[in-house]
Amino acid sequence: MIFLKSFIIGGLICAFAQLLMDKFKLMPIYITCLFVLLGSLFSIGGMYQKLIEFSGFGARLPISSFGASLTIGAVEEAREVGLIGIISGMFNNVSSGIVIVIVFSFIIALIVKPKG
Repeated sequence: MIFLKSFIIGGLICAFAQLLMDKFKLMPIYITCLFVLLGSLFSIGGMYQKLIEFSGFGARLPISSFGASLTIGAVEEAREVGLIGIISGMFNNVSSGIVIVIVFSFIIALIVKPKG
């Protein structure tokens, strides 16, 4: 059942992005920024965490989860350290993912000859 929930929620998020691209002719970078912002806003009230608990990886996979992770880390660190914790806490939850993306991008760039 979790696979079905995950598929439906992830599919609805992606369908919403596609609808925005088709209806309003938005470029993918604007959709990405919008989804990071929406994930961040929904995480403030705890709504995104409830969506993750309901659908599992269907809500963790889209880019909106990145915005939620940034906000959750910033809020937790701000409670412990203070105002400076917003900046440092933002990357606590996502730093390993960022490092993995950079490392694999570098390896792929060494293997494949880029066009251009």
